[in-house]
Amino acid sequence: MTRKLISTGSPFEKVAGYSRAVVDGDWCWVSGTTGYDYTTMTMPDDVADQARNVMKTIEAALSEAGFALSDIVRSNYIVTDAAYAQPVFDVVGSHFRDIRPAATMIVAGLIRPEMKVEIEVTAKRRQGASS
Repeated sequence: MTRKLISTGSPFEKVAGYSRAVVDGDWCWVSGTTGYDYTTMTMPDDVADQARNVMKTIEAALSEAGFALSDIVRSNYIVTDAAYAQPVFDVVGSHFRDIRPAATMIVAGLIRPEMKVEIEVTAKRRQGASS
């Protein structure tokens, strides 16, 4: 299988020279994704709403790549304030409760002040699954 690049059309992807996701064989790496609604390029103020947008973007990228949320084996969460961890866990937990990928939560600054959460995931196609 050849390498496949997935884009959301975000202006950040072109400027910074990256793909939303990269597929290589049975693996898919989804770049760190923030809470923008990429159709309107707006960012909600609420961290839970940002996390919901992140999950929609990740799910769409995985789907375009031929993967599902259930293929996720690793997730990394970055929040800009430790107080945001629980609202983000509430959102991602509703998606990952039965998947239970290996995960890391980090508190760190992000590149724009409106960004409160960034999530990246790695997925591996399960045996017998088709793309």
